[in-house]
Amino acid sequence: MSKIFSNTEDNISQAAEIIKNGGLVAFPTETVYGLGANVYDSKAVANIFAAKQRPKFDPLISHIAETDILREYAATDERVFALAKKFWPGPLTFVLRRTDDNPSIDLACSGLRTLTVRMPNHQVALDLIRKSGVPIVAPSANKYQAVSPTTAQHVLEGLGESVDMILDGGQCKVGVESTIIDLTTSKVVLLRAGGTAKEDIENFLGEKILISAGNPELPTAPGQLLRHYAPKNILRINVTQPDADDFYIGFAETDGDLNLSPSGNLSEAASNLFAFLRLADKSAKHGKIAIAPIPTQGLGLAINDRIKRASYKK
Repeated sequence: MSKIFSNTEDNISQAAEIIKNGGLVAFPTETVYGLGANVYDSKAVANIFAAKQRPKFDPLISHIAETDILREYAATDERVFALAKKFWPGPLTFVLRRTDDNPSIDLACSGLRTLTVRMPNHQVALDLIRKSGVPIVAPSANKYQAVSPTTAQHVLEGLGESVDMILDGGQCKVGVESTIIDLTTSKVVLLRAGGTAKEDIENFLGEKILISAGNPELPTAPGQLLRHYAPKNILRINVTQPDADDFYIGFAETDGDLNLSPSGNLSEAASNLFAFLRLADKSAKHGKIAIAPIPTQGLGLAINDRIKRASYKK
């Protein structure tokens, strides 16, 4: 029997009961599919780390459906709520200081005195969070460092034995994870490029934001490890002349076996990125993968971040 369920109201209610009872539910967001558990249930959160084979020093993002819940466990100010009002629901994650001493969320926060939180822009995700009655911690629903899932089938292929239920919401529209910004200091710091463009945040704030790659040995937010989102085959980036055994992923006028966006649309390219990496990895005719150069403005910053980490060689 398949673990993939359509996103009917009854099935979402069933998924919420699984969350309440300490189970794991994979669900769609606008970015990628998440592997969800009750943030306050440390045993369920531990099962996420085990299912993903993810090190416990790599913190997880909590997903909420109402901004008011931030006041329960995070230090907030006018800037936090102004950014939330502008960009939530949407692919933007905040790093905030914790204000509570609730040990049940220590594991989700990897023992840090900060937490990461966002409000997803997907109705199925929001309905599930509301019906569950708790924030849902949800990293991408894939094995650690593997290519992120953008369909329910991707989740089933990677984590089918470890998840209690998969809610199907179709293909994710954004296709790359959320942007992460640190709001614990006077200057906003970009920790991970993602589905919200850096330029859009800067335009709203009226100031430049700092960029930090973080410490890959002791990350303060997801997505800071040197190698991440990686296919099994060798991946080369910024390639203009592919080798004969390359599965070549093109962009704009640079064509290949697949093209992220023939029109050069970065949103389309981001949406296709992880799915195309999966298809390239499955090709029996090719031993390597190569990707054409991608511009770095807008969503291109997030795309280049993902493929750089996916191509990293130890």
